[in-house]
Amino acid sequence: MSLQGKTAIVTGAAQGIGRAIAENLAQAGADVAVADLDPGRSLETVGAIEKLGRKALNLKVNVADTNDTKAMAEQVIKAWGKIDILVNNAGITRDGLLLRMKEEDWNLVLQINLNGTFNCTKAVLQPMTKQRYGRIVNIASIVGVIGNAGQANYSASKAAVIGFTKTVGREYASRNVTVNAVAPGFIDTAMTHGLPTDVKDTLLKQIPLGRLGTSGDVAAAVRFLVSEEAAYITGHVLHVNGGMLMV
Repeated sequence: MSLQGKTAIVTGAAQGIGRAIAENLAQAGADVAVADLDPGRSLETVGAIEKLGRKALNLKVNVADTNDTKAMAEQVIKAWGKIDILVNNAGITRDGLLLRMKEEDWNLVLQINLNGTFNCTKAVLQPMTKQRYGRIVNIASIVGVIGNAGQANYSASKAAVIGFTKTVGREYASRNVTVNAVAPGFIDTAMTHGLPTDVKDTLLKQIPLGRLGTSGDVAAAVRFLVSEEAAYITGHVLHVNGGMLMV
C-alpha cells in the first residue's frame, strides 16, 4: 500500500488518532500537512514525519472557519503543487445528558465535527477534481450508528458525517475522487484512560476481541482506504471496533 509521491492533509493531527494517521501515511511514503488548531502541539508529529524522510507542513487551522480551510488548501498547493489525500479527523466532545446539554455545547460539537468536515472537503475538492484524483477519509464513530447516552451532540455529528460521506462519494466518483469513512469503536486514548475500572471492564465484555482498539488500528484502516488497493471502494463506512458492532 505504497503512497510514494502522494501528498496528504490530516486534520487534528497533533496527537492521538490524528498523529497515528499522519505518521502511518508518512511511513507509506506520503508527504503530510499536519493541520491543527495549536501548531505548537503539532511539532512532535512534524518531527516524526521528517525523521521518516518525508516532508511535513505545520499548519494552524480552525476547521470550523472557512477562511482557515481555504488557506490550508492553498498552502499545500503552493508548497507541493497538489492535494491527493484528505483525512478529516479533527473532532471534539462536550458530553452531557440532553436535558442538561447547553446549546453552545451542541453547536460547538456540530461546528467542529460536521461543519469542519464540510469545510475541509469543499476546500480540497476543486484541486482533486481538476487532477481527476483524490482520496478523502472522514473519521466517524461507532456512536454515530448505535448512539451513546450522554453524547447526543457527538453521535448526531458522526451520523451526519456518515451521510455526508455517502453523498459526496456519489457526487465525485466520476472524477476519480473516492470518499469513505472509518468508524472507530472504543479506542485506547486519553479519553478512555480516565474511565473507572468497572466501567472499562463492562465495556470490554461488549467487545468480542476483548480489548480496546489502538490509534494504530484506526490509522491502518485509513491507510488502506487511501491506497490504490482501495481504488474501487467509495461511500463505504469501515468499522474498526473489535466486533462490538457487526453490520
